[in-house]
Amino acid sequence: MATLTGSQEIAALSGATLLGERAALNDFVVPGRVSAGGGCRLLDTRDGHVALSLARPEDRALLPALFGDATTSPNDDEELALRLSREYAAEIVKRGRELGLAIANLDEQPVGPACRMSDDGPAATPSPRQPLVIDLSALWAGPLAAHLLGLAGAEVVKIESSNRQDTMRQGDPALFARLNQHKANVAIDLREQDQRDALIALIRRADIVIEAARPRALLQLGIDANQLVREVPGLVWVTITGHGIAGDAVNWTGFGDDCSVAGGLSAALLAASGTVGFAGDACADPLTGIYAARRALEQRKRGTGARLVVSMSGVVAQALAAERERDEVALAKSLQNWADARGRPFPEVELRPAGRVAELGQDNATWLEACWSC
Repeated sequence: MATLTGSQEIAALSGATLLGERAALNDFVVPGRVSAGGGCRLLDTRDGHVALSLARPEDRALLPALFGDATTSPNDDEELALRLSREYAAEIVKRGRELGLAIANLDEQPVGPACRMSDDGPAATPSPRQPLVIDLSALWAGPLAAHLLGLAGAEVVKIESSNRQDTMRQGDPALFARLNQHKANVAIDLREQDQRDALIALIRRADIVIEAARPRALLQLGIDANQLVREVPGLVWVTITGHGIAGDAVNWTGFGDDCSVAGGLSAALLAASGTVGFAGDACADPLTGIYAARRALEQRKRGTGARLVVSMSGVVAQALAAERERDEVALAKSLQNWADARGRPFPEVELRPAGRVAELGQDNATWLEACWSC
């Protein structure tokens, strides 16, 4: 990215910092079968292991349906482990994904590549102005991608729902500040047609859009990503997903820890050390943020519009394959060292300072004033 843009700020970044800063900010320890952040766990099945994320309040409410038994106690972790131990991994993962749970099989292969172009668009009209990035995403991967594009010289506008803000704003304010510093902030009530229209008008002024919503969610709001790419010259639209949008995967839920497992990281740890556990802190999130920003910059350099669908599990699998090709012995040694460090503090990283963080809706007047009547 530094080579593509000439950005000294990008060149000064440390990959280790980007992957380890949440752990450093929160004093996490190297995890075992429970993820560093505590929201995901690796559990035994009859024939292997599954990663199950239960970070959202509604996740546990789905456990009786997952096992087809209304008597299941959603909050009894011992019962959960016992019930899963009677299930086959592939079957329970299929059932869980149909219910909307973020779940992965330790032995699965990603169903899609790291990135796939789903549509292309016309060439951009040359312009001397800063590229404009609209960040429709939340949590970690998408906001990191948009932040990196900002460091590469773009002007970034973060869009939040006025009645459903990015949960990381309150849940992890220190990481939120690092991912969203120096972005303008626009808050929109997506229930109101005129405000949805204003958002679409703003998107039509953009050079790059970053989003992580399911396709049907955007379409219900009247936002057709493929159509916008075909109509807006040079628009690069990056869709971040858990597992891609091919077939059933379009509806699968995925977060950083379970997507890391789906991408093969825990299987590699098991092969190298004989230990079942999580390797890193939700690695799929920061890896995807870095990868998505790079692909967006590469596409913009080509000068033509495109919709790029990025798969978090696919990104992990690609990164793992690259490390194996580079030095398989060193990778195995690194994973063994990680397993040996279980329970110790994460490796130290140099934390980046956080700059200005806009309040919710702080920049509505600046960015939407000309769009309300569009």
